[in-house]
Order: sequence, then C-alpha cells, then structure tokens
Amino acid sequence: MVRIELPDGSIKELPPGSTSLDVARTIGERLAQQAVAARVDGQLVDVCTPLNKDARVELVTLTSRDGLEVYRHSTAHLMAHAVKDLFGDKVQVTIGPAIENGFYYDFFSPEHIFTPEDFEGIEARMDELAKANLAITREEVSRDSAIAMFRDLGEEYKVKLIEDLPNATVSLYRQGDFVDLCRGPHLPSTGHIKAFKLTSVAGAYWRGDEKNAMLQRLYATAFPDKKELRTYLARLEEARKRDHRKLGRELDLFSFSEEAGAGLVIWHPKGAMLRTLLEDFERKEHLRRGYDIVMGPQILKTELWKISGHYENYRENMYFTEIDEQSYGIKPMNCLAHMLIYKSKMRSYRDLPLRYFELGTVHRHEKSGVLHGLLRVRGFTQDDAHILCAPEQLDGEIKGVLRFVQDVMAIFGFEYEMEISTRPEKSIGSDVDWARATAALMGALKDSGLPFEINEGDGAFYGPKIDIKLKDALDRRWQCATIQCDFTLPDRFDLTYVGSDGEKHRPVMVHRVILGAIERFIGVLIEHFAGNFPLWISPVQAVVVNVTDAQAEYSEEVFATLRAQGVRVQKDLRNEKLGFKIREAQLEKIPYMLVIGDKEKETGTVAPRHRSGKNLDPMTPDEFIRFVQDESRQYH
Repeated sequence: MVRIELPDGSIKELPPGSTSLDVARTIGERLAQQAVAARVDGQLVDVCTPLNKDARVELVTLTSRDGLEVYRHSTAHLMAHAVKDLFGDKVQVTIGPAIENGFYYDFFSPEHIFTPEDFEGIEARMDELAKANLAITREEVSRDSAIAMFRDLGEEYKVKLIEDLPNATVSLYRQGDFVDLCRGPHLPSTGHIKAFKLTSVAGAYWRGDEKNAMLQRLYATAFPDKKELRTYLARLEEARKRDHRKLGRELDLFSFSEEAGAGLVIWHPKGAMLRTLLEDFERKEHLRRGYDIVMGPQILKTELWKISGHYENYRENMYFTEIDEQSYGIKPMNCLAHMLIYKSKMRSYRDLPLRYFELGTVHRHEKSGVLHGLLRVRGFTQDDAHILCAPEQLDGEIKGVLRFVQDVMAIFGFEYEMEISTRPEKSIGSDVDWARATAALMGALKDSGLPFEINEGDGAFYGPKIDIKLKDALDRRWQCATIQCDFTLPDRFDLTYVGSDGEKHRPVMVHRVILGAIERFIGVLIEHFAGNFPLWISPVQAVVVNVTDAQAEYSEEVFATLRAQGVRVQKDLRNEKLGFKIREAQLEKIPYMLVIGDKEKETGTVAPRHRSGKNLDPMTPDEFIRFVQDESRQYH
C-alpha cells in the first residue's frame, strides 16, 4: 500500500499504481469528476499518473489557476488536432501554450493563409472531437524515436524542438490519431472541454527571431462552461470598443507614421496636452516627496554601457551610433547618468538618501512583431527615479516607494497586484548581493502587509524587482510600476560615501518607476476610462456651444474668460443645429458642454451639460471656473 497525505493532513492508503483520480474517488465522486490534474509532492502531473510510493497529493480543479492552465493547454492541443484534420499536410504544428484567459498555437503553412473565415470550421471540428471524449494519454519515448516519428509525419518543427532538448527521453500526448510533443500535464480526455472560441490570427516568427520563418498564430480562449465564455467574450467586445489605438484616432490624440518609423509615437495637440498634464502631476508629486529633478543625455559612450553590463546583457535591445570614431549607445534607461551625478563629488552619509527623478526619454529596439500601439513602442518616456542610500536606509526607502505607488494608484482608481521577480539566468552580481536585495524587497512588502507572488527568473539582469500590475475596468492586468533593488551597479561604478566612522562605504541603489512608461500608461488610461478622462486630465475640459449666431459675441467672451483662467476650453460657434454640436462634443468625450442661448446671454450665465447627458443648474462663467477647479482638486 502507498500512503497518500492530503492538504488537510488526512491519510489515505491505496494499492501501488493507483492514481490521483483514485484518491479523488475515495473522497467523493463529485471531486473525481472535477479533478483535472494533481500536485504530487509539489509537482503538477496528470490526474492519471500512477502513484508508486508514499506522497503528498493535492487535487487540482478548474477553480484554480493551475487547473485553468491545464484546461487551456489541452484545448490548444484540441485546436491543433482540428487544424490537422482539416488541412492535413498543408500545415505543420509548432508550439501551443496556455496564456492568460486563453491560449494560442503557432502553425507553419506556405500553402494556406488563415483568416477569421476559417474559425467557424475549426471550431466545429473541435466541438466534434470534444464530444467524442477521446482519451488523452501520455507516453515517454526515446529522443531518437520521437525525431523519427515526427519526421515521418512531416512535422519538421517538432523535429527541431526535440533536437534542441538535452533529454534522452521525451514525453508525447495522444488523443485519437493526433500526437504532440508536450511536457504536460493534460486533461484525462477531450470530453472535459466544454467552451472555447477562436479570437484572432497574427504573425509570429519562429522562436521570436525575425530572421526565422514567419508562422501563423491562432489565438483562442477557453472556459469551463459556456456562461463564463459568454461573459468573457462580452468583455472582449467591450475591450475592442475601448482599444486605445481606435480611440486615439477618434479623439485625435496620437498617430504612428511609416514615414517616421515603426514604434515611434507622434503626439497631436490633445494627446500632448494629456501627457503634459500627467508629467506636471509627476513633477509636483516627486518634489513633494523629496526627489530632485535631474536630466541626463540621450547618448552615452559605449564604454559606460560595458561597465554597467548593459552591453553584455542588453545590447540586442539597444541602438548604437558613432561620432568622431567614438561609439555611443542611445540610452534604453536612465540609471547611468544618475550614477554619474552621484559620482560627481564626494558624498557623506549625511547626504543620503539622494533621490534623483527624471522624465527620461529612452529608446529600445523592440521587434516589429511585438509593437502594439502605445503599449509597446520603441521610443518612450519613463517617470524614472534612482534612490541612492545607505544599506540601513534601504527598508524605509522601499516602503516609501510602495506608499507612493499606493497613493498614485488611488488617485487614478486602479486596484493592483504585486509580484517579486527573482534572478534571471542572464545576470550580473554575486549570490550574496542578490539574496540581500531579494530579502529587502520581500521584507518591505511583508512589513507593509501587502500580498505578493513570486515570479521566478524574471528580474532585471542587475537585481530583483517588485512588479506592480494594475487591474483596469475590464479586470485586465497591466505592468506599469516597478521597484528594483540593486547592490551591483553601485559596485561596478565604484560609488561610495563617507560613513560616520570616516571610512568609505558602498551605497545601495533603488531603481523605480511609478506610472512606468508614460506612453504605456496613457494607453492603459484610455482603455480604462474608455476615453472619458477625469476632468483634471481631460485635454479639453469644456466646449462653448451657441444656439444661434445671435449669441456668438457673448460666447466668444465666455470662451476668452475661461481660457484666461486656465480652463482648457474650445468653442463650437458653427452655424449648425444645437443637437448636432452636442453629439459631436459627446463623441469627443468632452466633460462639459456650455450651452448659450438667448436666456444665458441676457443673464450672463452658461448652461452646463455633462457628457453623460445630465444638465447642471445655470451658472456664471466665474462660478463654472470655480466648479472646474474644485472638481479637479479632488484628484490631486
């Protein structure tokens, strides 16, 4: 018998070779029907994996993140199976991972170009395969056998994947006549798959390298039941309406131009006003919290990027140029200039902490396939700051940044989640420094009572970081704020301060952003508010609208009065019907329309109408100015 310990501490004894599914049946048939995988001694495995020794078993259902990932990955295999059934040798399969809210599968096909018109047929075949309730089984074969099998099937991309694996054996998963290379785990059968929908098709380079062949990526979503799927699809449709690229054009905020170059934003007057308001807010908040504003050059000698480790670990994301036979790197981040400011004179422990803030524009060589509106660009501005402090000040400084993040997110109405990203494979610095930095971040979060998750191996190459992921109005997560702890770069640049003992000591550096990339944050704001910005950051706060030409002169006076007092106002005095002008203002999502007819002209007032359609009581222009100031003051 093997002894099975459950999470509640209870013990079950079963014959060797029993499975986690058998464990579930000892608890109840309902759980046996719900279990889609299991964690055996912490390792996620198929629910039908034999148990041949004592173990701790945790059953995984679709109510958990692990369970949903297994479900969606199995649905990716179902989609690949359907595609192969429909298109046969015209298509080769590559990889198909689960992602947030769904999955994708990459296909290579020089003969068939997938379009949305293909989706209905693929979904119909997937539905047939799901209803067939095909058993999904795992087998392990030798590497050479797997290569021979996939080569016979004409699946050359699977052969390439296996050839790069170091293992002597590989695992395969079969369902009916379809077989795929996969680590697993998977659902017990296709019959567990109930609700799915193909959503889009896009191009993707093999292994993300633009020098490789272009693949076709089919995106899809999957949920345990059709009600959840319908809810998600409705949210997806709302997301399409809120797409910042669409609204950016409609609201005349920004554009991109092939003439200017991919991933480079051109800000129109209203968009430039929006980002200026955000930047002014940032400067005010940073000065209030003890930061000094600094500015660094756009290019620095390549030798500096070698000292920092960027040249070795990050140069594929950088641009370089040559001036007077000297190589320069265009900055992808702002930290180097800030360290040079620190190093410009001797520092004492009495000077610390030093907090340098810069709205620094940086450039990064993002691959063309990942560029996405404002969310992924090549040139952007960060609200970047670097705190240089003594080691004993580190905890307080990290907590100060966490409070800063909390305050700012509350102003914009964002909820958020936190995770600590740990040391990546490609990194610099000692094990001791990485351990100290990680412990400092974890300790500050724990002391602050803030929950967090661990994101293994996704830290910066010079230090671990806290990533703050915003949750928008559609419950989507966006990476914006980050806090990085760095013992390594101060050492590489030989930064020191004189301590109270008269000796030289090494400071610690905290890299941090609050909003992150201004471009990205604006993209998130557009989608979060659906373009209906709060009054304090609305590029246009009000529009003066006359009923007839008889009120044109008074309307001009109102417009001039508001503008002189700092209200961001525009006027629409065209000889058009009032309803037409109001609809246009609503489409532009202007917060207030100031309607002026004969009555308003006679009484020296305006009739404010909110973009929601609500009419406010008439007020004088001065009263409306105070109204705007009071409403805006609520936010900052």
